[in-house]
Amino acid sequence: MPYPKSIQDIVNYFYELNIDMKFKRNTKITQILDSLFEVYSKRVPDVKKITSEMIKKGMVSSQTEIINDHIAFRTLGVPNLGINSFEKIFLAHGYKKRDFYHFRAKKLNAYWYSPPAKELPRIFISELRVNELSTEAKKIIKSYTEEIKFDPVDKLDLTNSESVAKFLQTPLWNLPTVEDYEFLLNESEYASWVIYNRYYLNHYTISVHDLPSPFNKLESFNSFLKNIGIKLNTSGGIIKTSKDKLLRQSSSVANSVKAKFYNNKERIIAGSYVEFAERSPLPEFTHLIPSKLKSIHRREGFETSNADSIFESTFTSQLKR
Repeated sequence: MPYPKSIQDIVNYFYELNIDMKFKRNTKITQILDSLFEVYSKRVPDVKKITSEMIKKGMVSSQTEIINDHIAFRTLGVPNLGINSFEKIFLAHGYKKRDFYHFRAKKLNAYWYSPPAKELPRIFISELRVNELSTEAKKIIKSYTEEIKFDPVDKLDLTNSESVAKFLQTPLWNLPTVEDYEFLLNESEYASWVIYNRYYLNHYTISVHDLPSPFNKLESFNSFLKNIGIKLNTSGGIIKTSKDKLLRQSSSVANSVKAKFYNNKERIIAGSYVEFAERSPLPEFTHLIPSKLKSIHRREGFETSNADSIFESTFTSQLKR
């Protein structure tokens, strides 16, 4: 594929490739997740590239065989938005709110949510603590979000999967100016990403430990990724490891896209990316043979230090390496 001229070019190019993640059961939440992944995969060329090469290597026969460990969203901590608003969508469909995470330097809070069925991915929702930004940054963000006078999720019929999916792909505020984007970029790259991308899916995650050997270990899978030209996030090391050594994660660097701003100005920005997770068995289950291991036997949740580094998959320092 030639270098994309715009986000729309990416969408058009991948329209006919039919990269999706259809679930075995057809429910309201699977319909929402399928819709999210369809748009995301068309905006992130690395998804198609990785899947195609995995099929060639015999790891899977189709995208539907890849286990999605989790998906992630970014939000702004302002009135009527943020985690308290966004989480309602998933709580209404059986997800359970779990652990809280605090990212001091990046001024972020986050929670993860466990799924109501084992075939569904975990959800990770983060939120920028806008009140901790500079006066000018807060002013810029407020200029876009102050028109939202009520929680938009409260107006949704959460049982209508089509409406929810449409909401998640619909801008909640006006297209930002390049100047506002760049000011936020210099202070909080997370803020600049959200002010342009809004609620778009930030990443999905391939469950590496569910792949056939030897690709069920991150070292081998990362070598595969490098060999097919996938640029990996080096923040915190290629492999980010939890303190208990049971959760290991890597991520690609976000695909760069030419984005159109207010007054038709254009700029190259960070889009979304792909993550890769390896969850090891808990100590009490290490005696089980691989064929007997299930998700309940493996390390759950997330790790603040790992996530802190993975956030940087959309940072300029990674894109310009």
